[in-house]
Amino acid sequence: MILNQKIILFLATGFYTGKSPYAPGSFGTLCGIPFALVFWIIPPPFFGVYVVGLILAAIFIADQAEKVLGKKDPGCIVIDEIAGYVVALSIVPVNGITIVAGFIIFRFFDIVKIGPARYFEKNFSGGAGVVLDDVMAGIMTAVALRGLYLAGIL
Repeated sequence: MILNQKIILFLATGFYTGKSPYAPGSFGTLCGIPFALVFWIIPPPFFGVYVVGLILAAIFIADQAEKVLGKKDPGCIVIDEIAGYVVALSIVPVNGITIVAGFIIFRFFDIVKIGPARYFEKNFSGGAGVVLDDVMAGIMTAVALRGLYLAGIL
């Protein structure tokens, strides 16, 4: 395996958290916390640029990782969970409560794959197929978190 393939797998597996024998998606989501904390340091007008850039990078990396591994959407690829989790926290203040609530709600939507998430998982291939269902789970989580935040619950 050449160096760039090793780098791709390192990133795709969320710094190897995706290699966990138990709940790799949950460990990958936890790996997304530092990426969500970036919202503390970048100005709000750049949130969209950051999120879109992360999604595009995740699609590219997941696509390359599938080719290296020779498998369609292997469980060890968790960069999709990282991207989806960042989407989930993109429209609420990032703090301890939203980090935990976002984790729980995102994991629910990511595991259950309702509505649009299932559509993207079934109808896209390559990196887009790996990542976009998690982005949809992130969008659903973001809407739920925003509603809870506006209701004063979070």
